[in-house]
Amino acid sequence: MANERPSEIAPFPERFNMAEYFLYHNLAAGRGDKVCLRYRDQSFTYADVCEFSDRVGNVLRELGVEPEDRVLIALPDCPEFAFTWFGAAKIGAVITMVNTILPASDYAYYLQYTRCRVAIVHHSIADRFEDVRSTAPQCHHLLVVGGDGVRNPSFERLCETTSPVCETEPTTPDDLAIWLFTSGSTGRPKAAVHLQHDLPWNTERYAKRVLGIREDDVTLGVPKLFFGYATGTNLLFPFAVGGTAALFEERSTAETMFEMIDRYRPTILTSVPTMINAMLNVEGAMDRYDLSSLRFVLSAGEALPPELYHRWVERYGVEILDGIGSAEMFHIYISNRPGDVTEGSLGRVVEGYEARIVGPDGSDVSNGEVGELWIKGDSAAICYWGAHEATKERFAGDWCFTGDQFIRDDEGLFWYQGRTDFMLKVSGIWVSPIEIENCLLGHPGVQEVCVVGKPDENGLVKPLACVVAAHGYDPGDELTASIQVHAKERMAPYKYPRWVRFTDSLPKNDRGKIDRKVVEGELTGLQDCQDS
Repeated sequence: MANERPSEIAPFPERFNMAEYFLYHNLAAGRGDKVCLRYRDQSFTYADVCEFSDRVGNVLRELGVEPEDRVLIALPDCPEFAFTWFGAAKIGAVITMVNTILPASDYAYYLQYTRCRVAIVHHSIADRFEDVRSTAPQCHHLLVVGGDGVRNPSFERLCETTSPVCETEPTTPDDLAIWLFTSGSTGRPKAAVHLQHDLPWNTERYAKRVLGIREDDVTLGVPKLFFGYATGTNLLFPFAVGGTAALFEERSTAETMFEMIDRYRPTILTSVPTMINAMLNVEGAMDRYDLSSLRFVLSAGEALPPELYHRWVERYGVEILDGIGSAEMFHIYISNRPGDVTEGSLGRVVEGYEARIVGPDGSDVSNGEVGELWIKGDSAAICYWGAHEATKERFAGDWCFTGDQFIRDDEGLFWYQGRTDFMLKVSGIWVSPIEIENCLLGHPGVQEVCVVGKPDENGLVKPLACVVAAHGYDPGDELTASIQVHAKERMAPYKYPRWVRFTDSLPKNDRGKIDRKVVEGELTGLQDCQDS
């Protein structure tokens, strides 16, 4: 029956290792010969990935890695990333993953913070790690993927000379498993510490029950695997059901994504609003590329403006399932569903999670009122590593304080209003920059926009819109006036942007989100059009 409550999910057994849950169960299920990983012109079966992962696990053990020792992964989206992830998980090590486009100073921070025993890095960034390795004496071994083996041991050679069979560490659901880093929007990134059962718990509820991910699905991701959002959707989720993941090392651009869709024919594309916008702005893409393989597109990281949703669906006929998750909860906990999308909203709470919208006094607000989202679910991290005060500020008992402002309507739909830190108080009233941005994106001359607060001549904060003008529109006073009229006609008068400043591009962080703090810091460098 359509309204019948889904069956309960069985608890995880006393002996539980997430590598077995995500990868090795596929051998017992008879999928050893099935292709599960595609990369360039290479294909790997589940048997291949299990063997390579076993070899990595043995290498790590031979180098002295014990259960709960940290292993740092700094690799692009390549097969070795998967082998290392599952190999480390199988021996009970704690996985830590970092971006591959960072300066040496950031790698120094991660080496010192994680106190990893082993770091496995790509040859293209090995020099950056070498430059700072002396600052992290706990890192005993630096293994280089694709290296020559002269300065540091070759990852490939070590794997070739070890046993292809690795014994699984007898971990429990409550053992430490992985650190997922926050985006660092309020300082240095912190590690949300997760247990063996956290990622599978979310997989059972979100990937299997909300997305309905299947054995015949092929996944492809815009964000890279170091980001927990992508680790889930483009590696763990397909492997959990016997599906296939497609990987590529190249930087994710709009043209690249179209080319990868043509090459791999994915059924599920993991994306972010910035890339959706970029793909919509590729001239002639509809005539050159075929997106018919897609069942749906996933979007997270920042709220998807309704204007982008409409344009995408009208052009390609493929639903976008917008949702919200976090490093603290591992993955998505509020989401739209296939066949049940309300554009502009982030959908409903994923079964198994609970949500509250809370006012400044700590009490629940009524439907339709703005408040901070609190989320509860058994995928929650146990703490931030080495950050006691930050842990107390973010976690209270079973609840995680997200720092996100939301409205919940009478239908149980959640509407994102922005980060608490970025809300604007205009004319004594709290204003969401997201609301203003969504409105401005409806203007044909606006390709991208970020709204921040700026004091006027009286020291009162008013909205300022930083705009990337659409192709064919001249940034200047005429376009500024048109944008402001557009806003005044569609929103309360106090919400319209008092200033419009034009820029060729908006800064993004390593998750592909517009970096509002950088925008605020760069305001003086943008062309300032007259206040109207």
